[in-house]
Amino acid sequence: MNDSLTSVKLSNGLQMPSVGLGTWLSLKDEMKTAVRSALDSGYRHIDTAYTYKNEDAIGEELQEYLKNGKVKREDLFIVTKLGLIHMEPKQVRRSIEMSLKKLQLDYVDLYLIHWPVTLEYDGDDENLLPLTEDGKFKTAEKSDLLETWKAMEELVDLGLTKSIGVSNFNISQVERICTIAKHKPVINQVECNIYWPQNELFEACKKLGVTITSYASFGSPGRPGEYKEAEEPKPMEDPIIQRIAKKHGKTPAQVLLRNL
Repeated sequence: MNDSLTSVKLSNGLQMPSVGLGTWLSLKDEMKTAVRSALDSGYRHIDTAYTYKNEDAIGEELQEYLKNGKVKREDLFIVTKLGLIHMEPKQVRRSIEMSLKKLQLDYVDLYLIHWPVTLEYDGDDENLLPLTEDGKFKTAEKSDLLETWKAMEELVDLGLTKSIGVSNFNISQVERICTIAKHKPVINQVECNIYWPQNELFEACKKLGVTITSYASFGSPGRPGEYKEAEEPKPMEDPIIQRIAKKHGKTPAQVLLRNL
């Protein structure tokens, strides 16, 4: 396969495998099975987050493969993300260190600000998504993305991550970060599929040297009800996608990925 289809060169020179295993909503036992299957199938890019609560399961499987010599650390591309309750600058280093301990790694290849939102930290690192009495997310009274970014940059200097980026950021937010950055974001990870192509964001990030990576490329049929519209379209069932897949002897999933 053409190298341009198997990996992407980021602005800091790092090569990122084009396709990775997303791990949102995966519990421990099924997560370990998924990681084993992915590594055995040739996946080397695994994406997780502090908020997913599965870094420990991923770490156990990674260590098994590393210790047995089935994979080399330098061949893996491991991504995790800053907890929304740890957005305060003084919490950033502690958050990645907790993630690294769970993953049983000395560093990650990419560390992302998960959302441009700061939730209130009450001292409980397991209260990942604190809610108000009326069921809304409990946001912090004060937050400063630029100061959080500066704390992220320190992680690169400390060798705790090879690169840093953002997730779910809009054009204005990415531009603000790039204006003050010593280490610019190499990635903006956003939801992207045939129904939400993110064309304007793609063009803006391209000019800034920020690569877009996609999640929910097939839609997100497993998304919990509180996070989705009542009747979301399903890209895998789109008649045009199915027709293209049949014509070329591919699966709908292959067509959707190739479209990105």
